[in-house]
Amino acid sequence: MLRLIRWLIYIAVLGVIALAAYAYVGPFFGADFAPPQTEIRKDVTLEAK
Repeated sequence: MLRLIRWLIYIAVLGVIALAAYAYVGPFFGADFAPPQTEIRKDVTLEAK
């Protein structure tokens, strides 16, 4: 059982390292992580007493 838990921890650590590497190296290969930049305007009516 301890062997299985150890392997799961190794796989989780490798996954985190791979995700961090992809976040840094991804833009060089065409992966764009930036959100779309658009302006949104919406009219707001405030009711005063």
